[in-house]
Amino acid sequence: MGRVVRAQRKGAGSVFKAHTVGRKGAAQFRVQDYSERHGYIRGLVKEIVHDPGRGAPLAKVYKLRTETFIATEGMYTGQFVYCGKKASLNIGNVLPVSSMPEGTIICNVEEKAGDRGALARTSGNYATIISHGEDGKTRVRMPSGSKKIIPSTSRASIGVVAGGGRIDKPLLKAGRAYFRAKAKRNNWPRTRGVAMNPVDHPHGGGNHQHIGKASTISRSAPPGQKIGLIAARRTGLLRGTKKVKDQ
Repeated sequence: MGRVVRAQRKGAGSVFKAHTVGRKGAAQFRVQDYSERHGYIRGLVKEIVHDPGRGAPLAKVYKLRTETFIATEGMYTGQFVYCGKKASLNIGNVLPVSSMPEGTIICNVEEKAGDRGALARTSGNYATIISHGEDGKTRVRMPSGSKKIIPSTSRASIGVVAGGGRIDKPLLKAGRAYFRAKAKRNNWPRTRGVAMNPVDHPHGGGNHQHIGKASTISRSAPPGQKIGLIAARRTGLLRGTKKVKDQ
């Protein structure tokens, strides 16, 4: 009988819970109302704050009440931001994608109309509007390069998420990796399975560090065995170029 492996222990929570003390709450758009659907509403950026465990800074925007938006690059305290169908096409403003021309750089995009922002939200990321369809759908290019169809009534913020270039600087030392992980959750340092004993991990043991079996594992495998590439359709490097039709 093997030991309860790390993947099983993580399911119970305990010491593996996220470190949420000090976080600033969910960053999302206003709940969509009449003024946004038919006109616009003005807000004032009160302050730009750091959210522990999040790469992108947040903007505290005072409207009728204070909302927490993801800050876009170029946003500053004292700036007026406008939300609504008839808002102008300026950095930081929130509009439905149907009101923006093709080629607009956007971020914090709603996947479904009214979900208050779900796509392209991490620091330095953005999506691009490719085309508007006649059927009330809009094609956008995601940060990954893939293309996605969303409703044209979905809202998005204009511009690039602030805090870009964060991962360009190397960490250089373990202390910085330690504090980065400390703000998020207990997931560092991470011992490789092949470096363990057979009792601790399905990949453990043997002379020389090697897995010794296929790294893929079935979806229906029992918990202590379900380690590696779970239900992988394919493995290895992607070779060649991926052809994606624009239309």
